[in-house]
Formats: sequence, C-alpha cells, structure tokens
Amino acid sequence: RPESRVWTVMLLLGTCLLYCARVTVPICAVALSTHFDWDKKQSGIVLSSFFWGYCLTQIIGGHISDQIGGEKVLLLSASAWGFLTVLTPLLTHVTSAHLVFMTSSRFLMGLLQGVYFPSLASLLSQKVRESERAFTYSTVGTGSQFGTLVIGGAGSLLLDWYGWESVFYFSGLLTLLWVYCTCKYLLSENELIIPIDYLMRGLSISKQTKVPWKQLFKKAPIWAVIIAQLSTASTFFTLLSWLPTFFKETFPESKGWVFNVVPWLVAIPTSLFSGFLSDHLINQGYKTITIRKFMQVIGSGVSSIFALCLGQTSSFCKAIVFASASVGLQTFNHSGISVNVQDLAPSCAGLLFGVGNTGGALLGVICVYLAGYLIETTGSWISVFNLVAAVNSIGLCAFLMFGEAQRVDTDSAYMDL
Repeated sequence: RPESRVWTVMLLLGTCLLYCARVTVPICAVALSTHFDWDKKQSGIVLSSFFWGYCLTQIIGGHISDQIGGEKVLLLSASAWGFLTVLTPLLTHVTSAHLVFMTSSRFLMGLLQGVYFPSLASLLSQKVRESERAFTYSTVGTGSQFGTLVIGGAGSLLLDWYGWESVFYFSGLLTLLWVYCTCKYLLSENELIIPIDYLMRGLSISKQTKVPWKQLFKKAPIWAVIIAQLSTASTFFTLLSWLPTFFKETFPESKGWVFNVVPWLVAIPTSLFSGFLSDHLINQGYKTITIRKFMQVIGSGVSSIFALCLGQTSSFCKAIVFASASVGLQTFNHSGISVNVQDLAPSCAGLLFGVGNTGGALLGVICVYLAGYLIETTGSWISVFNLVAAVNSIGLCAFLMFGEAQRVDTDSAYMDL
C-alpha cells in the first residue's frame, strides 16, 4: 500500500508534466504568432500538428506496455519529450523556416507523448482492483488539469517576464528532473533494463496471443467506448488548444494567469470527487455500467451545455464560470469511459485505450484546425463551441446505447494488488 501511494503520486506528477509540455505552445500561441507573424490558419496548423503525431504511437505504445510494463514506456517517452521541449527554443535560432520547424517539433512531441495514456491504462488495469480504478485513475488524471494549471500560472508569468522561450525551458527541465527521481528512487537497476526479446515481443502482435482481437472488435461495447473516447478526447484537445486565444482576443484586458489557471484549478477537485463518488456508489451495490454512464452524462453532456453558454456571453466573469464548469465537469470522463476500457478488457487495456485515443487524436487534428478555420472565416467563436457540443453528443449517445461493463476478453490472469 505505501508503494502504491508513492506510485500514484509520481504518476500524477508525470501526467502533470506531460501537460506542462503539451500546453506550452497553446499558452504561447499569441506570442508565437506575433513573433513569427502567423495568422489564425497558420496557428491552427501548428496547434493541430501535435495530434498527427499523437495518433501514430497510441496503439503500438499500448501494446508494448501490455507486454513489457507501462512504467518502462512512460519513462522512456518522458525522457525524450523533456529533451525536445528544452531544445525547441534553442533550435528556432538556427532556422528561418519557423512555421515548418514548429510544426515538425509539435508533430514529434505528439509521437513521444502518444504512448503515455495507453501505457497508464495498461499499468493501472494490471495493478489496481476494479472497485478502486475510478478513484485511482481520477487521481492520476488530475495531473492533466494540475499540469495545465501550473503551466497556465507559471507559464503566463514567465511569458510576461522573460519571453516565450522560458516557458519551454521550465517545462522541459522539470520533466527531466521527474524522470531522474523516478528512476533513482522507485525502480531498481534490473527494472530499468529492457531485454531485447521483450521489446521485440511488444513490437509484434503474435497470432498465438490469448486475446481474440477479431472477436473483441465485433462487440458493440468495445466500439461504444472507443467512439465515446475519441469524441471526448478531440473536444478536450480543441478547448485545450483554443481557450487561451479565446480569452486573449475576447477579453484583451484580462490577465493570462486568471483564464489560464482558474478553469484547471476547478477541475482538480471535480476529478477527485468524480472518482470518489463512482467507487463509493459501486461499493454500495449499484451496477458498474450504470455508474459509468451516469458519469459520462455529466462529463460529455452537462459540460457541453456550459461550453455553449461560453460562446454566448460577453462578460468576463461569466466566461470564467462557464469555462471552469465545462472543463471541470469533463473530468467526470475519468470515471466513465476512461475506466470502462479497463472493465471490458484488463488484459489488453493499453492497446484498446490506444485505439480510442488514436481516433481522438485524428479527430482532434480535424477539430483543432476546423476551429481555427471557423474563427478566421466567420470571426465568431460561437461556431467553435457548437462544434464541441455536437461531437460530444455523438460519443455520449453511442455509449449510452451500447456501453457495458462486463469483461469481454479471455485472459483473467492479471495482477490484483
């Protein structure tokens, strides 16, 4: 148990730093656009390029994690994206093709970070009891809001004081420090070594595997959770990418540390509460799938209502309230579809989570770029929030109609600590 708590805290910090690195460009979007003379379409290309890379490593990252251990994959990827974040501002000084370079850099960042959440799903599905998964995942998942909060607050101040380059240095160096501490204090020397035959086994999907892939993908609950996951992932990416620009342009006198901090500060307790409430209700005897669907109604449905309200208001205070409610309630997804993958197939949760996140990243590319296109052509932000609500509604309907929580894989030999 003590080791479990330490790992939970470290994984929370890892998720935090993942988002610190991921949100550096959205936080600096206006400064980068001014510095490099980009318009909204060009900014949209840079912002959306992350998701092209993000979608390519989800499935293979999840499968390798199922085979060799999610913690190894997490640390390898974190080391790489930490170095890339530190090097990005340095390398902008040696090239004149800034749009091409930043687009390529974000694409590579997406490749490296794409393995994180499938690896996390694989690790938790093998180490955590079903009755504790929602709270554990929600706790670790708060790292996404905590990371956005940290980079929103500290990043906004660094941006004003020292320029956009300092935001990249801050995020990258903290990531490398986390990797060092995790390797030194939580893993033994033997655990850090990855035998080549283990790695090759992870890179190939053997025909002799115990998991019947064709049968799995014929089941409606699998597709229901995948569709719901890609919908919520893409809309979250859209809000994450464009909210800083929305506030900066709609309320130009507002302070960056306010709108970059408050919504994510609200999201931390809501995420923890959703996990606690979900596990409590399940332990009280309520059906698991009923609770998963209830959480998803709040995470996708109610949050979309507040997103629509955000597009209609002209008051900064109301906009902060609506943005906070929308972002905060989206964390209920952690206790809905995010753990439903582990309910359905704990033996291959990493791979299935990767499939859903791949779809979410692909749709994220479209939604993030489409949002920039809509803003540039219409001059209105209302269409962006309408897009978020429409995509969320599709995923929610699929999950409510076909979602289940009974196990559908065949491998019951997973570790229960």
